Amino acid sequence: MSRPTLASPWVTVGLVLLAVPNLVAGLWGMFAPRSWYDDFPGWAPRLVAALPPYNEHLATDAASGLFAAGVLAAIAVWWRRRDVVLVAMAGYLAFSVPHALFHLAHPADALTTREDAVNTVSLWAAVVVAGLIGLLTLLAPAERD
Repeated sequence: MSRPTLASPWVTVGLVLLAVPNLVAGLWGMFAPRSWYDDFPGWAPRLVAALPPYNEHLATDAASGLFAAGVLAAIAVWWRRRDVVLVAMAGYLAFSVPHALFHLAHPADALTTREDAVNTVSLWAAVVVAGLIGLLTLLAPAERD
């Protein structure tokens, strides 16, 4: 018996786009929280440091949330099963929606209006991608063995 797989290459691309940056940012923040706080995303503007003060515990916890979201998307890519993708996107959205809402409601004083808007739009883009992946997966006809 073969396992059911996802037919859409767009779902795979979307999952990879969600997994990789979250895994990278999460690992960085878990293993070097001060560097992550000071330098994320690695170019200007520095997004995490825009909301001081630094707190190693909170930085590590936030990075762990990013990592967990990335792991969910990566598992969905690896297993390529409809049920796994749906659960992974539910978990991903459970992290990314509150994260995006926080940044929408709390513009960072250290960012320009444009920088804050770009940050907020990028966070909501991830929410939209995850939502679309979940919706496309849910609406796709179930494959039979």
